[in-house]
Amino acid sequence: MLTLVIDTATAACSVALVEGAVDSGRVVACCHEVVGRGHAERLMPMVAGLPGGGRADAILVDCGPGSFTGVRVGLAAAIGLGIGWGAPVCGYSSTALIAAAAFVARHDLCSLVVVLEGGHGELFMQAYDQPFAAAAPLASLTPRAVLDALAGRPAFGSGAPRLLALDPQLDGTETLPDAAQAILLPRSFATLPPRPIYGRAPDAQPQGARA
Repeated sequence: MLTLVIDTATAACSVALVEGAVDSGRVVACCHEVVGRGHAERLMPMVAGLPGGGRADAILVDCGPGSFTGVRVGLAAAIGLGIGWGAPVCGYSSTALIAAAAFVARHDLCSLVVVLEGGHGELFMQAYDQPFAAAAPLASLTPRAVLDALAGRPAFGSGAPRLLALDPQLDGTETLPDAAQAILLPRSFATLPPRPIYGRAPDAQPQGARA
């Protein structure tokens, strides 16, 4: 069984082809680029560059939080390919992927916080504990509020540099999701419905809702 993993939720754009169950399989091929913007232009050529054009029995996609446009690009591609190939599509969250990779890289940690750029001057924040589990719901907070909520835990993610600018002594590591790291996710964290996780309320609302 092959699974195509797509991740465009942040400044990174990455794809991976995994053989076997995602949580215990092996990465057959992968590609990861930090593109900032332009995910729509890069994603499909990256998929096509995988063995067999990336054709897979199942598709796994990052649902966010992250870039509004990036999340939608990945989901649209995953759902479209799933329809064309007759392949089921599931999702995972960018915070869970970063946390899983961080726990593997830092075996000493029993708790950490993932912080991602969230727009409007805020950061997305979610804490994780070992054994692997989300310790709190996803939140969108100002960098100062995130610092106050860290409680001594290290921070990982694209938002780490903004925290380090406020507190240079912080244990912070800038990192982005990588589709190839999906094999590190526990199975229960790779079965989300393929729907966007925006992390904060939309700026534009229907006129009735504003009223």
